[in-house]
Amino acid sequence: MPSNVILFGWNRSIPSREKLSARHFEEFVKYLTGLQQKGAIQGFDTVFLDSHGGDLNGFFLIKGDSSKLDALVSSTEWITHITRASLHLEGSGVVRGTTGTDVFERMALWTSVLLA
Repeated sequence: MPSNVILFGWNRSIPSREKLSARHFEEFVKYLTGLQQKGAIQGFDTVFLDSHGGDLNGFFLIKGDSSKLDALVSSTEWITHITRASLHLEGSGVVRGTTGTDVFERMALWTSVLLA
């Protein structure tokens, strides 16, 4: 089943690399905005979480068609951004997921397997 979102999350900037993180954050937002304008993604949300003692403190939720997201995460530009982020962010990572009506398809599949 396809996934229609990418979650790119992080904990915090590595100490002494905060300025690098701030610059890269601005570049990444411009990159995602450009992808949205070209139709490569449907949109994205940027989320900063309130202090909670956990190790996920912010994320980008990038929305799009599954096949377009497949192409995105395979692109050199995406891989370069994620690699750069790993050099200045603690706990950075990328996870595919499902939202919207696709959740109901996943739930129906799960239920059919559970009840089989």
